Amino acid sequence: MKLLRVGEPGAETPAVRDEDGTVYALAGLTGDIDGAFLASGGIGRVRAALAEGSLPVVDASDLRIAAPVARPGKVVCIGLNYRDHAEETGAAVPERPVVFMKDPSTVVGPFDEVLIPRGSLKTDWEVELAVVIGRRARYLADPGEAAQCIAGYATSNDVSEREFQLEFSAQWDIGKSCETFNPLGPWLVTPDEAGDPQDLALRLSVNGEQRQDGSTKNMIFDVAYLVWYLSQYMVLNPGDVINTGTPAGVALGLPGTPYLRAGDTVELSIDGLGTQRQTFINA
Repeated sequence: MKLLRVGEPGAETPAVRDEDGTVYALAGLTGDIDGAFLASGGIGRVRAALAEGSLPVVDASDLRIAAPVARPGKVVCIGLNYRDHAEETGAAVPERPVVFMKDPSTVVGPFDEVLIPRGSLKTDWEVELAVVIGRRARYLADPGEAAQCIAGYATSNDVSEREFQLEFSAQWDIGKSCETFNPLGPWLVTPDEAGDPQDLALRLSVNGEQRQDGSTKNMIFDVAYLVWYLSQYMVLNPGDVINTGTPAGVALGLPGTPYLRAGDTVELSIDGLGTQRQTFINA
């Protein structure tokens, strides 16, 4: 099942996309797809309504697709979680997950324009598997408990400004939290449809030239471990998002460091989770 939100910013409405691509409105079941919806068994209610055939069809072909989760409480990011990415950036392969936070207001739709910050010289791309939390995770006993806390998965672009991130501060947050720096979606795909989160291909191209081509099977710390690990240090609440890291191929690690400029177009996808496409413009 694929949950999505459609409509202009501030006027999004919830919907679900069935296996055959038909989109159904969820306004009769919930006001939005958010933490409260996920915590209250919303996905189960949608599944039951689909089975009953009681949802109205909506023509979403001309509607903006928004981020599939409204107002995440927090966006937790994992850095250097692919060995090839750590190596290309000259960083040591971490022995423990590298954790940083990203301003939740960076989350935008998968086809929205992304703003290159004023003064930026090093805006970069990162295709990532995003995990959306569906049930409170606090001091999980082991990684085996993680699955029950995951509502689903989505494609994420963890846009980064490398000078802000690595040269202006000892911490990474200011280079990760610029306006529009986290396109998410197009869908929140439930675990039963997404399949094995450790066997998904990730791809990203810039202006039609492929830059990233990896697989989640090459994560250093897998999804279940990350959810368990984070739960030892913070409470993960329904609607929270975890960006799980990016494979090699970012501008920072490429010859000539071809950072993004106004007019560049980035397209990214993850198997089964959908495709994003953004044009970058100056803020």
